[in-house]
Amino acid sequence: MPKFQLSKIFFYSFALVACLAMPLLAQPQFKVGERITYSVSYDTFRDVAYAELFVASQGTLAGKDAVEIRSRIKTLSLISAAFYQVDESRTVFVDPASGFPLYVSRVLNPEGIRIETVNDLQRLPSVNFDLISLIYRIRQSNGSGAANFQEGEKVYGVTFQPTGSERVSVPAGEFDTTIVSVESEFFAELGFPEVKVNLTNDDARIPVVVRLMRNKKSGFRAEAASVQSIVPEPVAAASPTPTPQNTPRPTPTPASTPEPYIPNRPLAPELAFEIGETLEYRLTAAGRPVGTFVTRARERLLSGGKDTLVLTATVTNAAPGNPIIQLNDSITANVDPETLAPRQLDIKTSGSLAFLSQTALFDERTGTITFGGANRIEAPIATHSILSLLYAMRSFNLRQSPIRDNPVNDTRVAVFWENQPYIFTLRPSQPAVIEIGGQKRQAQMVAVNTGNPQLDQLAIKVWLSTDQGRMPLRITIGPYQADLVSASVIPPR
Repeated sequence: MPKFQLSKIFFYSFALVACLAMPLLAQPQFKVGERITYSVSYDTFRDVAYAELFVASQGTLAGKDAVEIRSRIKTLSLISAAFYQVDESRTVFVDPASGFPLYVSRVLNPEGIRIETVNDLQRLPSVNFDLISLIYRIRQSNGSGAANFQEGEKVYGVTFQPTGSERVSVPAGEFDTTIVSVESEFFAELGFPEVKVNLTNDDARIPVVVRLMRNKKSGFRAEAASVQSIVPEPVAAASPTPTPQNTPRPTPTPASTPEPYIPNRPLAPELAFEIGETLEYRLTAAGRPVGTFVTRARERLLSGGKDTLVLTATVTNAAPGNPIIQLNDSITANVDPETLAPRQLDIKTSGSLAFLSQTALFDERTGTITFGGANRIEAPIATHSILSLLYAMRSFNLRQSPIRDNPVNDTRVAVFWENQPYIFTLRPSQPAVIEIGGQKRQAQMVAVNTGNPQLDQLAIKVWLSTDQGRMPLRITIGPYQADLVSASVIPPR
């Protein structure tokens, strides 16, 4: 098969995964900040690719309401090495009223050579969907209907209809789903006469499985690996006309005189903490003092030419003879100030935890993580570190589901631990009163399942305050318990 044809097959296969994962703009539970990651298998080969969809912003584009959707598709391992490497992304600005695209940027990055094509539809509005905006019509029609979409110079028709129900188990959990069959000449031309999508039966209608079949035994299968959001639920008294959170800026033209970088600019209001926040914890084991440590959102600065937030955790006192921490043990995470996705992680530990000491570099563009000097692994884009997750989870939607028969609202996040990424599952409980430092505080317990048997034996739990700050009040890991002692804001120097 010619390479260019195989490239098209990969791109459009995975693009379907991304488009079917796009949150429906007309349904309020799909929020800016939602990120869905998929693992892709081919026949008996697992993890041959990943796909990701991120709802990046909502605002105005040339005076028009718009929602910015970013998708990413990348082949891995066998498929990349033996067949053809695909590394493509799209940024689509969608008109939330009509559902049609306003602006589409497609970037191909084969073998590190960046190629970008742009389709600006603002002056001559489109009357067809593209693969990303097509899902708006599919969701709006409850999985039943027809539409036209354009890819390249050709317009295709597509029909979709429910054909059954199925309970599926994927890395993101178990779900009762509706099977939707999708038919189009477009997919038939690419060698996929059968395309099926499993949409969850709840209001979210998340596509947890996408199958693109060459025949009944061979094809691609994409499964939801993680779903996360850093945008909190709106308050009950919110205005029916929301204020745009960000203004999408497609391919901005660099100014002749760049604006000077201003360090320590305030963080976005969606994040539950501010620069300089300093939290001190007392660590005990079975009631015996072990030491103290401090976490801090230390500063926001320009690092490596990128706007960077520095997060730290440092041991400030250690009881003599304790087996776990030593004075000045530390973790430093340089992260994206908006998404909190890490760029660099430095762990300096001694004693029994010395094996954790390392520096890890996170490639925001490819998802690759480099650690221990020359070790490299592929991971989902925006994979967290332990420290960045502790801050990011404060802005996750961790409310329990309002459905009485299914109150579970698990959040799944890719997290790098030691030498590989794991899918952490965060399961929230109902808020309850706990006692911290002799004071009663309202807190929500979040149980953390890591997928690592050794860590899961420790039954990790985090109690978050129920106020706007969502501070971690208590953390338990096996026999160890860290309780918040003090909270303050120390402005950066």
